[in-house]
Amino acid sequence: MKTKVLQINENEIGQEAEIKKIEEAGEILRSGGLVAFPTETVYGLGGDALHKEGAKKIYKAKGRPSDNPLIIHIIRLEDLSRIVTGVTPIIEKLLDRFWPGPLTIILKKTEEVPYETSGGLDTVAIRMPDHKIARAIIDSGGGFIAAPSANTSGKPSPTSAAHVVDDLSGRIDMVVDGGEVEIGVESTILDLTVEPPMILRPGAITKEMLEEILPKVVDDPGFQKENERQSPKAPGMKYRHYAPKATLYIVSGKSDEAVDKINQLAAADTKRGLKVGIIGTKENMEQYSEGVIKCIGSRKSGIDIARHLYKVLREFDTEEVDVIYSESFEESGIGKAIMNRLLKAASHQIINS
Repeated sequence: MKTKVLQINENEIGQEAEIKKIEEAGEILRSGGLVAFPTETVYGLGGDALHKEGAKKIYKAKGRPSDNPLIIHIIRLEDLSRIVTGVTPIIEKLLDRFWPGPLTIILKKTEEVPYETSGGLDTVAIRMPDHKIARAIIDSGGGFIAAPSANTSGKPSPTSAAHVVDDLSGRIDMVVDGGEVEIGVESTILDLTVEPPMILRPGAITKEMLEEILPKVVDDPGFQKENERQSPKAPGMKYRHYAPKATLYIVSGKSDEAVDKINQLAAADTKRGLKVGIIGTKENMEQYSEGVIKCIGSRKSGIDIARHLYKVLREFDTEEVDVIYSESFEESGIGKAIMNRLLKAASHQIINS
């Protein structure tokens, strides 16, 4: 299969040339094909969510386990009733506040949603993205598009079209290049089938933000741990995710102590003949002396770090490093999402400084 790459300018989405490109992408989706496209979080791999063959194609292209649920993307609130049940007034208030945006909710599915899309579960995850290109393609493609991250399963999620091409060229019909994404980590996933509602995956919509609407929200006590014994209710809960090829360690502790520890580890590994990578923040870059050193952003901006996380992990694959040491981050705000992804990528390997 030859993968076509189309560039679409988000600021020209209503012009004739861009409309034709959107229609071309939509036709592929309506015909059962796969199209990767940008959202505000990461690039998604779109397929028809209401036909089991569409889900099967997504799993095959990604090399993704079939019990790892897909997220259905919609653009109209009235379409929700076709695919889920149990939408209460408080849930409507929640969606009025956070949709469109980087929040995925889990509810009981209707019979219209095939088990292939829901990972064999009676629940399904739904999101309404806030990205002009994504919304136009979803609409053109039929309105119900399953769209997990557009990467090979387990690898860092794609934040640019180039990342998608690297992973999936020859496996999917089209990649829509809409530039780099805004947020850089996947959406918050909130399970609304339990009481109190539970965050299964942290993201840009934080627990504190959700509690402005809901009386109580809890974190899944296991969302930062591997769980191989049960079927996951949301993407990224069960299997190794977001991982570079090299072994990754997170070095915890006070900033100056962590920097010293990373330098010690990097020097020892370099002496052993290993190629070392270091993930550092802008504030500490000049203090590192060994290995391939990459800046993930400033500690003053969590969204800056989130936006660069997967890009940096992928760059280390290109550099062919053997081991990576990363600074750790405060688990507040979007920092909780950053640490969640880093822990998954590192298989929870933490070194205390």
